Order: sequence, then structure tokens, then C-alpha cells
Amino acid sequence: MPNTKNNFWKTAKRPLVMLAPMEDVTDTAFRELVLHNTLPGHLDVVFTEFTSTDGLCHPQGRENVAQRLVVSETERQLLKEKGVKIVAQIWGNKPEKYLEAVKYIDENYDFDGIDINMGCPVRNVVAHGSCSALIDNESLAAEIIQATSESTSLPVSVKTRTGLKKVDTERWMDFLFRQPLDGVILHGRIQKQMSEGEADWNEIAKASAIRDDLAPDVPLIGNGDVFSLDDLHDRCKRYKTDGVMIGRGIFRNPWMFQSDLSNIDTDQRLDTLLKHLQLYEAAWGKTRPFPILKRFFKIYISDFRGAAELRKELMETNSFEEARRVVEFAKRMECGA
Repeated sequence: MPNTKNNFWKTAKRPLVMLAPMEDVTDTAFRELVLHNTLPGHLDVVFTEFTSTDGLCHPQGRENVAQRLVVSETERQLLKEKGVKIVAQIWGNKPEKYLEAVKYIDENYDFDGIDINMGCPVRNVVAHGSCSALIDNESLAAEIIQATSESTSLPVSVKTRTGLKKVDTERWMDFLFRQPLDGVILHGRIQKQMSEGEADWNEIAKASAIRDDLAPDVPLIGNGDVFSLDDLHDRCKRYKTDGVMIGRGIFRNPWMFQSDLSNIDTDQRLDTLLKHLQLYEAAWGKTRPFPILKRFFKIYISDFRGAAELRKELMETNSFEEARRVVEFAKRMECGA
């Protein structure tokens, strides 16, 4: 199916700045929080958590899986105000399920693109023959890309890595840039590395050169170990990418798309955590476990006097009410200090 909707891959400014899809992280509440902390023009695209095509095609399992595709009304308004696009990321290993799932997404949601996950390194997912496993299965990867492209009017991209068990950038990029894709996002690690070691941006530069030869109109986005907007722009120039995707960098600085970390004081950190608690509760209530939020406490509660003790106290909470009481007490103590 030809792309009849606005294709942001072709029309957006360069460099494209993207927030990575991260499981149990980039739900609608966290994306909205990031958008609140974003100045217009500093972020271009956000992604959902990665969503199983098998789950979307299963009538009994669809409701649970579809939580990953939820976009709240308040997030939708912020996306519009800030000029940010939102892409649904999907995964699986059956082309027919991609076709069915993407049609379902087209009919029931309002996204700006579809991204195929060919990069998740989690071992049980790879053992399933999905995500990073597709790097070593060109025939199946081609069928999946074809099925997805044929079943949607949205632009289609792939997020992937430089190899499975070994670096295989040249072979894999030569294959991908011959497929009907609107964009490619390349993480500079192989699956075997998981998140260990440094991302190899020289391999991303190799991919850029291959793209220039085979598909010069298809944007290439680099991903891995980028922790500031200055670093982002430098990498685009040095490694000749069309943009950068930020993943773990947002954990180091959730205000990355607004200002430098040095400008964030203790009160703002505490207010940001309170805002996250409010957004998460509004989005999910009791339908998602409260402990998921605990992975975020270190993001906000760090780099100030008493942060370690406050984090420890927060880790012992088991509800929104308890966490709010702890943070609000800390705010009163901060004001009285």
C-alpha cells in the first residue's frame, strides 16, 4: 500500500531527534512527562513500547497487549502543540500476523508511522526468532517488511543493530537499504552485547555510506550512548546520520530536550517525580503495577544532599499515596532548609 499520509521521514527537519521505544518505560505517562519538559523543536518523534503482533491478533490477549499503544488525550494534545510525531513499534516473527496487526492499528489508532523491532536483544525474544534474530534471517525479515508495507498507508521503518553474535553491518545494511522502507534506525551494538560496552558509531558511519549508495533518500538514524543535545548534533555531523535516537540518555537527564542538567534544582526534581506519579495514576490506576515506577526514582532523586536516603525511603513505598507523602515531606524540608 503506498504511503498516502504525511511521511515525516521525508518532510521533517534535520537532524531528526527521537526518543527510543523502551519496555516498561515509554508508556503514555512517561512520554507526556518528557513532552512537558521539551521545548518546541528539540524533539521530533516518540515511540510506543514495543507491541507484540501475535498479541494484537489474539482476541483474548489483545486488551492487555494494546495497553502499549495507549495515547492519552493530554499526551495527544502535547504532541500537537510541540509538533512531535508518534510511531507504533511492533515485533513478532510471522508475516501474516504483521499484516493483520498493522491493519488493526490503522483502523483503531492515530499514529504517524510503524516501526518494526529488529533490534531488541533480550534472549528469550531472540530465541523466539523475533527482533534481533531477524538480522540473521533475511528471507523472513523481507517477508515481514513487505507484509507491513503492503498493509498500511503509514511510513514504515526498522530499528535494528549492527549484528547478532558478531558485527555484520555491511551485509545487513546492504539488505535493509534494498527493502521498501522509509527509515532505518541503527543501534551501534550487536545483540550479544545487550547494553554492555560502547556503541560503535564507526559502524553507523559504514551504514551511512551504504545508504548513500543504495537508497540516498532513506534517512538513517544513529542510536547508542548519546547523553546531550550537543553530543547529538556532533554525532550527526561526524558520522553522517540524519538524526539520533535517545534511549538510556533520558534516564540520565529527563530534561534533555529542555535544558542542561546543571539548571535543574532539587525542587524541580521533586516536582517532576510528583508529576510522573500523577500522570501514571491517571493513565493506569491499578491496571499496571505500581512497582514499575520505582525504576524512575533514581532519575529524579539524585545529585542533591539527602538523595540516597530519600530514594531508599521511596523504594519502600507501595502506593501512589505513600510515594506522594514521602516526596511532599521532602519538599517541605527543602523549603525549610
